[in-house]
Amino acid sequence: MLAWQTTLSLSRRLAATVRRTSARLLSADVEPRMPPCDFEPLPFEGMPRDKVKAVRSTNLSPAVFSYYKEPLYAYQGHKQWLFDSEGKRYLDLFAGIVTVGVGHCHPKVVQATKRQIDKLWHTTNIYWHSTLHEYAERLVALLPEDLNVVYMCNSGSEANDLAMLMARLHTGAFDIISLRNAYHGMSPYTMGVTALGNWTHQLPNGFGCHQTVNPDVYRGPWGGSKCRESICQVADRICSCSPGECVASDKYVEQLDDMMKHSMPKKIAGFMAEYIQGVGGTVHLPKGFLPDAYELVRQRGGVCIADEVQTGFGRVGTHFWGFQQAGVKPDIVVLAKSIANGFPMGAVVTNATIAKSLTGALHFNTYGGNPIGCAAAIAVLDVIEEEKLQERCRTVGDYFMRKLLELRDEYAVIGDVRGTGLMLGMEMVDDQETRKPMAPQRVNALWDDTKDLGILVGKGGLYGSTFRIKPPMCITEEDVDFAIAVFRKALNRL
Repeated sequence: MLAWQTTLSLSRRLAATVRRTSARLLSADVEPRMPPCDFEPLPFEGMPRDKVKAVRSTNLSPAVFSYYKEPLYAYQGHKQWLFDSEGKRYLDLFAGIVTVGVGHCHPKVVQATKRQIDKLWHTTNIYWHSTLHEYAERLVALLPEDLNVVYMCNSGSEANDLAMLMARLHTGAFDIISLRNAYHGMSPYTMGVTALGNWTHQLPNGFGCHQTVNPDVYRGPWGGSKCRESICQVADRICSCSPGECVASDKYVEQLDDMMKHSMPKKIAGFMAEYIQGVGGTVHLPKGFLPDAYELVRQRGGVCIADEVQTGFGRVGTHFWGFQQAGVKPDIVVLAKSIANGFPMGAVVTNATIAKSLTGALHFNTYGGNPIGCAAAIAVLDVIEEEKLQERCRTVGDYFMRKLLELRDEYAVIGDVRGTGLMLGMEMVDDQETRKPMAPQRVNALWDDTKDLGILVGKGGLYGSTFRIKPPMCITEEDVDFAIAVFRKALNRL
């Protein structure tokens, strides 16, 4: 490190120490105050907690894990709030794993599903029914013009699996690239493009799948203070890039090019990536990476797949889709989660040429395009538009980001804040200089404390040290203030 960089780093640390000391003195005795809510949950009617615990330990797969030392026993939801079996209210900042986009039990979505369930629960798409066709028309109107063919399925994993199949059939090639630290599902195909060791089983998988260096400007080998298309930037990595360029992005693209030259045939099937990695810990790719990566992939005959399972439907704020903020146009788009606000539904959208590649043999999905799911999905689009939720993601998301950045300056255990809109992450460390991940027992203690104080957040990243903050898109600045007060209280206790 150059002398002036060392001096700057020391000055920042000294200033941060002063801010942290002042903030702690001011906030040490402040109790978080939960915003009011006029919704009253119904009296609890369900299996006693002890019975649930016994059934879960005996009759459910041990692979089904629970969050928190004392698991939440959820009973009822209302917009951004969850109520447990004892009536305690929580601010849900994880939205059922980034799924309840417009809010729990949104009245418009509830009414749409009730109307549909009275008419037709289910018929497969071998018959015509209105909601499937209405939704397909509404959905493609939100995408680039030639991305106008939809295949409905049940989940993000299934949609990604199908996208990989389409890429291979269309190109006649087999090899597919993803990013290290990526999560795209756990179906047989997607296990190959999921590249997190703690999700990897000791079984042969991933034949034909390759992972390039993850363009993580905080934890990766290259990065700086101007790399992200966001107000959340890495604090202590000097960036000397000229306007319109990103040296870190160029380095990661060089790694992709090098990997393809050494490890792949001349023609490949495709490349799959999230613009902001979800399960991987809200890693926000540097600006310029995806356009250059797409160009390299297309030079080898591959198609580009945008995984919008978590970033889609307005969550990034500035755009309806993450790939739009990244400045790219994919060949295949994969959707799920917020698509129907929690109803099991996914979709693959592509152009007519790629879609036709699936017709060489029969392919069928019994529940794809289910009438109830499509009715819910139509209502979701209505709510996003009527309540201006994309705009709310931008404004409330910016407010949330700035408050989280203030926390980062106050507490030395916060290494990085990143994301855009209402897709945010806060990575915890033991040491800001070395970026050593916070020890799991400390992360869990902090996590449990925030839950006891009234907020629910996810965890992610390879080390499980990043808090994933992806709330229902209807939250308010008042909710944000409460969440920040909870984080501050829990951090003071830590």
